[in-house]
Amino acid sequence: MKLPFTKMHGCGNDYIYFNCFAHPVEHPEELAVRLSDHHFGIGGDGVILICPSEVADAKMRMFNADGSEGKMCGNGIRCVGKYLYDNNMVDGKTEITVETLSGIKTLILYPQDGKVQSVRVDMGPAILDPKRIPVYLDGDRVVDAPLVIDERVYHITCVSMGNPHCVVFVKEDVDAIDLTRIGPKFEHNPLFPERVNTEFVNILPDGTLKMRVWERGSGETWACGTGACAVGVTAVLAGLFQKGEDILVHLRGGDLTIRYTDQTVFMTGPATTVFEGTVEV
Repeated sequence: MKLPFTKMHGCGNDYIYFNCFAHPVEHPEELAVRLSDHHFGIGGDGVILICPSEVADAKMRMFNADGSEGKMCGNGIRCVGKYLYDNNMVDGKTEITVETLSGIKTLILYPQDGKVQSVRVDMGPAILDPKRIPVYLDGDRVVDAPLVIDERVYHITCVSMGNPHCVVFVKEDVDAIDLTRIGPKFEHNPLFPERVNTEFVNILPDGTLKMRVWERGSGETWACGTGACAVGVTAVLAGLFQKGEDILVHLRGGDLTIRYTDQTVFMTGPATTVFEGTVEV
């Protein structure tokens, strides 16, 4: 059977999207592993299903390149919003809702010439309680806590944005970090019972932030929306910014703007369609 798909990306964080309103997809875990392969498949960070929802305009299910299902993807949900608008599935609305495993998210769509160019997502409140992240450390939050990896002490801040994140500010250029070596050692550290996404961050001279990310189940990706949110939250907790300020985060695939408030975290960034096609399943 042939299934139509759309390849999309948010800041280079690329997924293969299937419209399950029209074509239900079976065994998405297996499909994600096969299609994400850059040599023998379509290539991408995983598969995202755009499904009907009883409580929102649509439901998003996302599967990492290793087949594991994730609760939330900030870059992915922006592309879902673009897909729904560009394909006339939300009656031209520019404020829509998308159901995810980490709750219902509200999206503000910014179209130009009939196509969405960027999206602001209300990502919900940042979770700092270690038990809810989860991370096996005591206290009511994990901020600037020491963690030894390969005989080096890293200072970590842990945040959940619907999925667990470990943020590390470093002095060396993040581009020089051997992420394929160090990333898995954070991801599979016993402190994190559900594994963890890890962001390595520089503070740039102009006051903006630069990050690289190692995502659980996918490895290094060019961007991570929930990760950028976690970085923004960490920057406020570290006293680098005030709540309510726009924080510009540079990722390998582009820029995201994060705003951390008492109520929620907002993320704004681009969404791009790459190409459409069909695949034999």
